[in-house]
Amino acid sequence: MDSKAGILGIGSSLPKKVVTNFDLEKMVDTSDEWIRTRTGIRERRIAEEGEYLSTFMTEAARKALLRAELEPKDIDIIICATVTPDHPLPATACFVQANLGAKKAAAFDISAACSGFIYGLSIGEKFIHSGEAERVLVIGGEVLSRVIDWTDRSTCVIFADGAGAAVLGRVPEPRGILATKLRSDGEFADFLLIPAGGTKMPASHETIEKRLHFVKMRGNELFKVAVRAMADIALEVLEEAGVKKEEVSVLIPHQANQRITDAVASRLKIPREKVYSNIAWTGNTSSGSIPIALNELIEQGRLKEGDLVLLTAFGGGVTWAASLIRW
Repeated sequence: MDSKAGILGIGSSLPKKVVTNFDLEKMVDTSDEWIRTRTGIRERRIAEEGEYLSTFMTEAARKALLRAELEPKDIDIIICATVTPDHPLPATACFVQANLGAKKAAAFDISAACSGFIYGLSIGEKFIHSGEAERVLVIGGEVLSRVIDWTDRSTCVIFADGAGAAVLGRVPEPRGILATKLRSDGEFADFLLIPAGGTKMPASHETIEKRLHFVKMRGNELFKVAVRAMADIALEVLEEAGVKKEEVSVLIPHQANQRITDAVASRLKIPREKVYSNIAWTGNTSSGSIPIALNELIEQGRLKEGDLVLLTAFGGGVTWAASLIRW
C-alpha cells in the first residue's frame, strides 16, 4: 500500500498560570474591552519561575509520543521551532532530546517565528519522504513572556507561552500531508523583531536601558501583509493538492489576532463554523499556536479520519506557510 508522511500523534503543554485582561489592567494602560475588541483575547498562559521552553516542549512531546503509541527511542529526528530558545547556544532541541532520553535522535532548532511549526512539518516530511528518517518529532513553542516589554500595551496583551508537538511517520494513503508551501520576505523584517541580544547588537548597558531586548512590533503594517499572505498561500496549497476550498473540513490559522483569523476566513470564503480559534484563552503562542489548536481538536473529538485540515500561518521575518493534511 502506498504511503505518505502524516501525523501519528499530537500533544501540547500550557503553563498553569493564567493572566486575564483584568490582571493586565492593573499593570499597563489598557482595558478588557480594548484588548477583546482589538485581539479577541480574554486570557493567556504565562510561564512561572523555573519553567522554560524546554519544560513545555518536553511535556508536549511526551503526550504526542503517548498518542502515537511510540517511545523516545523510536524517534530519528527532533525539530524544535522557536524564537525564544532556552539559550542562544545550544539548540533547545538538544535539551528536549536529553529530557526525553531519545538517544538516537538528531536534534536541531529552526527559527521561522509564527510559521515555524509548518516549516518544521515540511522539513520533517522531506526527511521521511527521502527515507532518511522513519519518525520525526516536530515541536513548536515559545516562552514569549520573557521577551515582552510589560510596559508596552501593544505587545504585552497579545503574546503568551506554550508548546505543541507532532510525531510524523508514514501513514497509508489517502491520509497524510498532501501539500505544503513556504514563503518569506526579508524586506519586512523590521515589522516584528527583537533588536538586541544577537551578534549585530550584543547586550550592553545602552541596549538594556533602551529596552531593546524586547519584541518590537508594527502591528498595523503586519495586519495588512498577514491577511493577504495567509489566504493566498492557503489557496496555493489547495490548488497543488487538487482540493476545492469547499472540501476543507477545518481551517486552523495561526492564532495571531481574532480579526486576522476572521479576515483570512472571509478572504478564503470558508464559513465560520469550519474555522478553529482558541486565541481567546491561549493568546498568541507564535510557533506553538497551530499544534496547540490541533491538540485541542483531538481532545474534543472534532477530527475524524478523512478530514481535510488546512493550516496557514504568518510570522516575523516575515515568513508565511500553509499545509493541507488528510487526517
